[in-house]
Amino acid sequence: MNEGVRAMMESALTARDRVGVQDFVLLENYTSEAAFIENLRKRFKENLIYTYIGSVLVSVNPYKDLEIYNKNHMERYRGVNFYEVSPHIYAVADNSYRSMRTERKDQCILISGESGAGKTEASKKILQYYAITCPASEHVQTIKDRLLQSNPVLEAFGNAKTLRNDNSSRFGKYMDIQFDFKGAPVGGHIINYLLEKSRVVHQNHGERNFHIFYQLIEGGEEDLLRRLGLERNPQQYHYLVKGNCPKVSSINDRSDWKVVRKALTVIGFNDDEVEELLNIIASVLHLGNVQYGGEEGSACITSDTQIKYLARLLGVNGAVLTEALTHKKITAKGEELMSPLNMDQASSARDALSKAVYGRTFTWLVNKINFSLANKDESNKNYSVIGLLDIYGFEVFQNNSFEQFCINYCNEKLQQLFIELTLKSEQEEYEAEGITWEPVQYFNNKIICDLVEEKFKGIISILDEECLRPGDASDLTFLEKLEDTVGGHPHFVTHKLADGKTRKVMGRDEFRLQHYAGDVNYNVNGFLDKNNDLLFRNLKEVMCMSENNILTQCFDKEELSDKKRPETAATQFKTSLAKLMEILMSKEPSYVRCIKPNDSKQAGRFDEVLIRHQVKYLGLMENLRVRRAGFAYRRRYEVFLQRYKSLCPETWPNWHGKLSDGVSTLVKHLGYKPEEYKMGRSKIFIRFPKTLFATEDALETRKHGLATKLQAGWKGYSQKSKYQKLRAIAIQAWWRGILARRRAKRRRQAADTIRRFIKGFINRHKERCPENEYFLDYVRYSFLTNLRKNLPKNVLDKSWPTPPAALTEASELLRKMCMQNMVWSYCKKTSPEWKHQVNIHHLDFVFRDGCFFFFSHRHSCLRSVRLNVSPKVLQALGNEKMKYAVTVTKYDRKGYKARTRQLLLTANSAIIVEEGKLKQRIDYGALKGISVSSLSDGLFVLHVPSDDNKQKGDVILQSEHVIETLTKIAICADKINNINISQGSIQFTVGQGKEGVIDFTAGSELLVTKAKNGHLSVTAPRLNSR
Repeated sequence: MNEGVRAMMESALTARDRVGVQDFVLLENYTSEAAFIENLRKRFKENLIYTYIGSVLVSVNPYKDLEIYNKNHMERYRGVNFYEVSPHIYAVADNSYRSMRTERKDQCILISGESGAGKTEASKKILQYYAITCPASEHVQTIKDRLLQSNPVLEAFGNAKTLRNDNSSRFGKYMDIQFDFKGAPVGGHIINYLLEKSRVVHQNHGERNFHIFYQLIEGGEEDLLRRLGLERNPQQYHYLVKGNCPKVSSINDRSDWKVVRKALTVIGFNDDEVEELLNIIASVLHLGNVQYGGEEGSACITSDTQIKYLARLLGVNGAVLTEALTHKKITAKGEELMSPLNMDQASSARDALSKAVYGRTFTWLVNKINFSLANKDESNKNYSVIGLLDIYGFEVFQNNSFEQFCINYCNEKLQQLFIELTLKSEQEEYEAEGITWEPVQYFNNKIICDLVEEKFKGIISILDEECLRPGDASDLTFLEKLEDTVGGHPHFVTHKLADGKTRKVMGRDEFRLQHYAGDVNYNVNGFLDKNNDLLFRNLKEVMCMSENNILTQCFDKEELSDKKRPETAATQFKTSLAKLMEILMSKEPSYVRCIKPNDSKQAGRFDEVLIRHQVKYLGLMENLRVRRAGFAYRRRYEVFLQRYKSLCPETWPNWHGKLSDGVSTLVKHLGYKPEEYKMGRSKIFIRFPKTLFATEDALETRKHGLATKLQAGWKGYSQKSKYQKLRAIAIQAWWRGILARRRAKRRRQAADTIRRFIKGFINRHKERCPENEYFLDYVRYSFLTNLRKNLPKNVLDKSWPTPPAALTEASELLRKMCMQNMVWSYCKKTSPEWKHQVNIHHLDFVFRDGCFFFFSHRHSCLRSVRLNVSPKVLQALGNEKMKYAVTVTKYDRKGYKARTRQLLLTANSAIIVEEGKLKQRIDYGALKGISVSSLSDGLFVLHVPSDDNKQKGDVILQSEHVIETLTKIAICADKINNINISQGSIQFTVGQGKEGVIDFTAGSELLVTKAKNGHLSVTAPRLNSR
C-alpha cells in the first residue's frame, strides 16, 4: 500500500479529537445525531469532505476546488483495499471496479442527495477515474471520450439553475458502463427518469430554464441566430423571463456553448442532426412568444411572425399549425369536429406542445447518445457492468407538488432497497465468517411504498382513476377520494382528518405523507393535469407531419392510430422505477450520500440546521444504527496483525505461525474481554469503538519506545558503516597500488618493443644482426599471416600478396604449390559431363558496340535435346544421327506469320520439321552464314544461296535457347567465324532476288510485329553485359 496513504490513515485514527473519525461506525455515541453532525463539522473544517458509514460514503460539498482529484490521487487509491485508505470517491469507484473484475459480478454506485449537494460532480469524478485508470486502446479511448462528453450535453439539456443549485439536474439518470474481460470500458447505456418538463414553460423567481436556451442565445454565432430567428437577449422570450434571472455569476453560457458543440461532435452528431436539434430548441422559444387575442371563447394568434419561424424550423404547414394551436379535434358519434379554444385553453395547448416537443427531444437525445456508446463488437457481448445512479434526493419545499411526490416516492423505494441490501450484506459477511447473526430491528418503509403504489388502493391508482373517470374530476375531488380510500392509513393525513394542532400548518388542498425521513405536505393543485400530461390530437398530427427528422422519430404516426389511452405520468414513473429496482437488485451496490453544507454556496460555512435536515432525509442515522447493530470494526487478520503486532512481545517483530493464532495471542496480551470481540474465519470483529481506540492509544505510546530503539539501532549501524568504509579505503589504496605497478610494467615493455621495431626498420636493408632481427622476424610473420588470409580462391584468381625482399624466392615457390593444389582439386571435382562441355568450342566472346559480352549459357551446361522427337521423324532420318533438337518459331518470309516448328541438327544438315514431316533441309555446305541481333529477342536468320533451287530463301527462326542453338549450329556446320551480330537490322533474301529487312529496337518487353513499311519490327530488352 502507498506509504502516503497509510500515514494519512494512521494520522486520522490518532488525531480523531481534531479531525473526527473517518468512519461513523467508530462513533462511541452512535445513536446521537448531535455527535454525528459534530463529527461531520470537524472533518469539514479540515477539508476532509468524505466520511464512511461502513461501506457507504458520505460526501459534503466544499463549494471550492480541493487538490484531491489529480492523477497522483487516482494512483494512490488504485488497487488498494477499501478500508486501508482514507475515505474518498475514488475508493468507492476502485472498490466497485475491483469487485467487478475479481468476482465477475455487476456493480452499481447509487449517488443521492438534494439539489446542490454534489451528485453530478460525484458521478463525473467516478467517470474520470475510470477514464484515467482503466486499460486503453484507440477504440477504448473513443468510448472513454464519449462517456465523458455525454455529461456536458445532458447537463445542457437536462440541468438548470434553481434556488438551491446553479447546476441542478432536473432529471434522474442511470448510466451503465460496460467493461470487457480486460477491464477496459467498451460501451455504455443511459436511462433517464422524470425530466421536469414544466420548467420549459414556467420557472420560480430566481430560477432559470434549461441551460441550453441561454447557451444558444449567448454563444451562438450571428449567422446561426439569424437563421433561427433569435436575438441575443433572453429577455425577449416569454419562457426565459418568468424566473427573472437571465444571468448567473457562476455560469459562463458562452464558453459552455463551445463545450457542448464540441461534445456533440465527439459523441457522433453530424451537422444535419445538430442543425435540426437547434431548430427544435429555437422553436420552443418561438412557441413561448406566440400570443393570443380574440373574442371570449374563441382565441386567435395575434402575430404571424412566430408562426412563420415555427413553420420553417419545425418543417410543418403554418396554417395547419395555427389551427392546431387555436382549436382542438373532438370525435362525436364517429364524426370529427374542430372546437375553438378560449385563451386559457389555447395557452395551455401551446405550453403542452412546448413541453412535449422538449421532453420527447430530450428522450431522443439520450437514445442518440446510447447509440454512440453502444458496444459495436459482436464478438465481445459478455461484458461486465458498473452502473451509476445519479438521482434526486428527498425534497421538501414550502410548496410541494406532483414532482416532489414522485421524487420522494422514488427515495422511499431506494431507502427500502438500501436497508434490505445493507442488512443482507451484513448477514452474508457474518455467515461467511462464522459469526452468529443477531436480528436487527429497523423501520420497514414497505408500508409507505404500498400506500403509494398498491394496486387499486394506492395513491397512484386513485390518481389515475380520477384522471380517467368521466365527469367533472378535479384536484379537490382527487383529495376527497384519497380521504375516503386511504384516510385510515397511519401514514396519511389531510386537513379534514387532522387534529387541531396539525390543521394549523396544513392547507385544505394538501395531504401529508409520513415518510421514513419525515412528514411532507403535498399540495394537490395541478396533480391531475401533470399526471395526464395530455397533448391534443391535432397537435400530435401536426408534429407527425414535420419534415424535421428528429421530430419524425419523436412523434410516431402509429401513435395516432392507437386508440388506447396513453399511460399517465405517475404510472409511467412507477413502471420505470420498478425496472430500476430490478436492475439494482441484480447488481452489487455501493452508496454515495451527498450533503449540502449551506444554501448560499459559500466555502467553509457549515449550516447545522440544514445539515441535520439532510441527515434525517437521507436516512443516515438509520443506516448507521443498522451498521452498528453488530460489530463496529472488522479487519482481516493480516491487516490487524501488521498494524498492532508491536504491542505484544510474542508477535513482534514477526509472527511465523497461523494468522488467526497470532491475532488471538495479540488480543489476549492486550486484555480484550470475550464480549468485546469475535474471531471469524479470516477477520477479527471488535464490538465497541472504545476497544479499538484503547488499542490505538497503546500503539501511539509504543511508537515512542520503538522510535528510541530504532534511533539506537540506526546510530550503531551508522558507526559500523563508517568503520567499514575506513577499512574499505585501506584495501582500495593497496589494490590501486598493485594496479598502478602493473600498468607501469606494461608501459615499459611497450616502450622497449617500439624501440626495437624502430631500430630494425632503420637497419632493414643490412644483413641480419641483433639490431634488425626483431623487425625482420616480424615482417616475415606478417607476410605469412597476410598470405594465409588472402590465398587465391580459384585457378582463375591470379592475386598474390607482394612479398618482402627476403622472401621473394619462398613466395614464388609457395605460389606455384598453391596453384598446383587448386588445379588438382578442381580436376578431381570435375564430372565427365562437364569435361565434355569444356571440350566444345562454343562462342565465348562476342564483340558488340566496342565491348565484350558474356552469354548466360556459360554458367549452365549445353543440352543435346530439348524436346521429344517423334518416332516417325527418327524413321525419316534413317541412318543420320541426330545431334541436337529444339523447338523454334519460324516466321514466313512474306507475311511474317509465326509458326511452331522443330529444328533438328545432324552431321550434314539442319532440318526443319512440322508435325512429324521433314519440311526443309539445309545442307551445311550451302549455309552462307548466320545473323543474330544484339538484343534478347531470340531471333536468328540462316542465310542460304539465292540461286539454290532447293531453297526458297533465307530462314527466319526464333528460339528460347538462341545462344545454345547457335553454338550447336556453328559447331556442327563449322561456321564459328560466320556468325554476324547485327546492331540495328538484318537483311535477308526472300526469294527470286527479293530482299527483306528485320528492324531491331531496344524496349522493356518483347514484341514482334509487321511494320507499315513491310519490315519485320522486333522490340526486345537488351542483353545484360558482364
